[in-house]
Amino acid sequence: MNKAELIEAMSSDSGLTKADAKRALDSFIQNTTKALKKGDRVALVGFGTFSVAKRASRKGRNPQTGKEIQIPAKKVAKFKPGAELSDAVK
Repeated sequence: MNKAELIEAMSSDSGLTKADAKRALDSFIQNTTKALKKGDRVALVGFGTFSVAKRASRKGRNPQTGKEIQIPAKKVAKFKPGAELSDAVK
């Protein structure tokens, strides 16, 4: 399912117009991104939790040359599904 299909599904399920459903989805994405940038978690009970994890710098290899390279530390977004979502997918 892509973004347009999700907006269509949200619109038909909720009775919102497609424009309102798009604004709601865009707002969710924007506010989740803002919270993660600040280092906060976004927990949606039953659905899951979005969080930020730190990856330490490490050594890797360039697969073409075999030369060792340093991979810098960075922050990554993580998602841990909730119990209800996990059970629904099984």
